[in-house]
Amino acid sequence: MPRNVHIIFFLAVLFLLQPGNMFAGTVTDQVGRTLMVPENPQRVVALAPSITEIIYDLGQEDRLVGVTQYSTYPSEAQSLPRVGSYVRLDIEKIVALKPDLCLATKDGNPKHIVDKIVNLGIPVYVINPRNLQQIMDTVTGLGSLLHAEKAASKLVFEMEKRIGQVQERVKNEPSRPRVFFQIDAEPLFSAGTDTFIHELIELAGGINTTAGEVSYPRYTWEDIIVLQPEIVLISSMAGGLTPEYLLNSWKKWDLVSAVKNDRIFVVDAELFDRPTPRLVQGLEVIAAILHPELFVQDGKKTEE
Repeated sequence: MPRNVHIIFFLAVLFLLQPGNMFAGTVTDQVGRTLMVPENPQRVVALAPSITEIIYDLGQEDRLVGVTQYSTYPSEAQSLPRVGSYVRLDIEKIVALKPDLCLATKDGNPKHIVDKIVNLGIPVYVINPRNLQQIMDTVTGLGSLLHAEKAASKLVFEMEKRIGQVQERVKNEPSRPRVFFQIDAEPLFSAGTDTFIHELIELAGGINTTAGEVSYPRYTWEDIIVLQPEIVLISSMAGGLTPEYLLNSWKKWDLVSAVKNDRIFVVDAELFDRPTPRLVQGLEVIAAILHPELFVQDGKKTEE
């Protein structure tokens, strides 16, 4: 048996022998798995940045003993021990932290790694939010696991209120501009019907030009001319390029309506690429760009 396997096995045995590992009962996670969970988890490892963020939103960060590489929000999370990236988890580091609960995501965490953690006797609760309602369900579920039901209810209430406020403002707006959301630059990728971004565009009173596709389809510049978006939203993380470069890359395509009318905007990627309550802020940003006459963003001008 390889040396690192011996180490992981030994650490797992120590974990199981800890007197504090009392299990309260069974729960069902968001992928339909039934598992035993601790009555009051004290040593939680979050296996995705979105989970880290939600735990902070719930005020339960004191339970966190480990996070993944890109858990950068809030800034306080950057001081916590890292257990690899959420797609390349380090099992030995996870076990060494002696977690009594790991929180994973179906989108990103490889199933075979999650299975290995489970086989070492560590409970893993898997989330799988695919839309705003399921994000709110995730908040509620994690709030229940971490004894933060009141904080979870308050957070969900606030999300629902803000979503409702956007819907109320745009519901009678006759204009629904066609929107292309650029996720990556070289090549061009956008967001299909089964994505958060599609849902946000629709709720904000727009039409997603790539709604006929699923997942994250690839496009050519010639495709963009055919799609004729009236507004282009560019993720600030697209290709790791500067906002100036991203904006300038569109200027030569003056056959596109959004280019002709100077309706191209760079938006903060962190408001759109993680299934967390901050997506509601992303919704508000999109709505203010699509319908500036209906929205005032606390005196702040949308980045463009």
